[in-house]
Amino acid sequence: MSAVKKTTSEQLLNDKWDVVISNTLVKTALGFGFGVVTSVLFFKRRAFPVWLGIGFGAGRGYAEGDALFRGGEAGVRIVNP
Repeated sequence: MSAVKKTTSEQLLNDKWDVVISNTLVKTALGFGFGVVTSVLFFKRRAFPVWLGIGFGAGRGYAEGDALFRGGEAGVRIVNP
């Protein structure tokens, strides 16, 4: 018997959600880190650069997740040789 595994729509949806959540967490953490560094170096340890970085990171993750669910390949660039 051949072990052919069918991909269900539920599995595809779960895979998309995994990508969206991990992408959003990574981008939010990068925004947080950038905000902390910016705050320490340029703004005398004020809080607004940190919140701004978190907002940009979460917004970027949300936008890429929205594009992924709407269709197409979000964040994937195809290079033709």
